[in-house]
Amino acid sequence: MVSAPQPVVENKDTNVSRETSPAAKDPMATPLARQVADEARRRRAAEAATAHRPEATRVFTVANQKGGVGKTTSTVNLAAALSLLGMNVLVIDIDPQGNASTALGVPHHSGVPGIYDVLIDSVPLADVVQPASTVERLWCAPATIDLAGAEIELVPLVAREARLRKALEKFLAQRTGDDRIDFVFIDCPPSLGLLTVNAFVSAQEVLIPIQTEYYALEGVSQLMNNITLIREHLNPDLRVSTILLTMYDARTRLSAQVAEEVRQHFPNEVLKTLIPRSVRISEAPSFGETVMTYDPASTGALSYREAALEMTAVKASGPSAGEETGEGQHG
Repeated sequence: MVSAPQPVVENKDTNVSRETSPAAKDPMATPLARQVADEARRRRAAEAATAHRPEATRVFTVANQKGGVGKTTSTVNLAAALSLLGMNVLVIDIDPQGNASTALGVPHHSGVPGIYDVLIDSVPLADVVQPASTVERLWCAPATIDLAGAEIELVPLVAREARLRKALEKFLAQRTGDDRIDFVFIDCPPSLGLLTVNAFVSAQEVLIPIQTEYYALEGVSQLMNNITLIREHLNPDLRVSTILLTMYDARTRLSAQVAEEVRQHFPNEVLKTLIPRSVRISEAPSFGETVMTYDPASTGALSYREAALEMTAVKASGPSAGEETGEGQHG
């Protein structure tokens, strides 16, 4: 015989916890929430910050003999970020690949007057400079395919190491007052040939992008030796003022370790801002844009704006970049 089912009696003494998780009680308890809140704080600070024009034009050579470190990407995005902050900026593309010209939306096919004509035929720089397609106050002297043979053609020329410097000085002298160029970035090929030597001779400052990955410092020692040689023989005013850490991945311990190692080697030169590894940053050049206009709300655009603000806070003849000068993402 089957007994009838007994009614279920609720045990009122049973203390059944219906508390939600700590993350629900405290929205800041999750890593994602903290990241979003931190980014919002950084964005407010970056948007509220003001940038001041330097007392004189600052000329940077952007160099790293190790390829794939974000050299050209950092060149065009820093240039765009500074322009959006109200600076007049010139990018000189002396890498035969012409990637900086592409990212700025500047035509650089064969037949377009470019930096090759300036170096080889002494064409005035003003005759080849073009405005960037998406950012005001930003100009580019493009690299055409002809530049691939310039290394050989420069060899027999008089003052071959200083041809770019002479052209740049003449160009800058023509831009005065509100039209004065505030920042010049020279994007170099990943080698030390006559093109790169011309860039070093033309600049007062060197900006070195370093990826936060294994072998990050590979090639940097040789680059520093080459800069010393340039300073001793061709340009005594040249100095490494800025090191920018790129391709930072906050999810990995390796990135944090590499960032710390670089800071130990260059305590006064490394910017506080870290440039994250970002799909948006990588996509932008294929549309002829920088990430600053392609996706201005992205973390990559925010980081480059922070880096640009740090650079404007350091005088050309003052302390090295990397001192307490700006709001940035910390590692």
